[in-house]
Amino acid sequence: MAEALTLMAVHAHPDDEASGGGILATYADQGVRVVVVTCTNGEFGDAPGGIKPGQDGHDPQAVARLRLAELDESARILQVSALEPLGYHDSGMEEWEYKARPDAFCNVPIETVAGRIGELITKYQPQVLVTYDDAGAYQHPDHVHASLAAQLAATQTGIPEKVYLSTMKGSNWRKIWDALREAGEEVPNWDNDSEEAKERAARALESEARITTTVDIRPVLERKRAALFAHGSQINDSWFSKLPQEVAEQAFGYEYFIRIADTTGTPLPEDDLFAGLRTGA
Repeated sequence: MAEALTLMAVHAHPDDEASGGGILATYADQGVRVVVVTCTNGEFGDAPGGIKPGQDGHDPQAVARLRLAELDESARILQVSALEPLGYHDSGMEEWEYKARPDAFCNVPIETVAGRIGELITKYQPQVLVTYDDAGAYQHPDHVHASLAAQLAATQTGIPEKVYLSTMKGSNWRKIWDALREAGEEVPNWDNDSEEAKERAARALESEARITTTVDIRPVLERKRAALFAHGSQINDSWFSKLPQEVAEQAFGYEYFIRIADTTGTPLPEDDLFAGLRTGA
């Protein structure tokens, strides 16, 4: 076992680390070394003013520079120990044509990405590795690719003692949408009767049913919020800022995970990603 407790989180884009920032801040406060791997530069995020890719005024390289600078600030707020950007090109959303580009991250061979993540796993020796639920409700091609590559790297290196997939309870999203609708805000129409919505809901329920681990991140919720708002180019005028405090705490005060690998024998459910790994545990 490596001498220092180390958490590695593998993310797809700048700002994804902030969405899962509760555990980063929580474990950093406990003296755990926290390593964030960000696979893409986020070229297909919004340009300042909410300008979308393909619209006049959207310069992908300028967007990438801005988003990487925002990533640095978010990592500082969350007290991330080491930030490792892999520099791949953002693929864009699932329905966008951009993802057909040969240089898009989702088209880079999974073995190639896993090899680079594996090198970082070997360098940092994390006992715990966290990435996304590749079968969850959110099927962004970069998220799925990052997850599959991270899982492969963990298997190939054999170094992480515990591997987790992050997810979120669908019931929490319903609380969010209901609170925003009550406040008169427009929210995504994700609960319609389309086949796409039904499929997404089914994936969300299946993912929620697999949750093994719940981490209370309420003590660092304000830092998580600050990290999200460090990504001002993507979240300005966001619905997140309009959530009532009590709803925000209910919906975001806990982070949820599916444990898919474990060498410690720690019983489930659990409330600590490092259960079974601490001295004297």
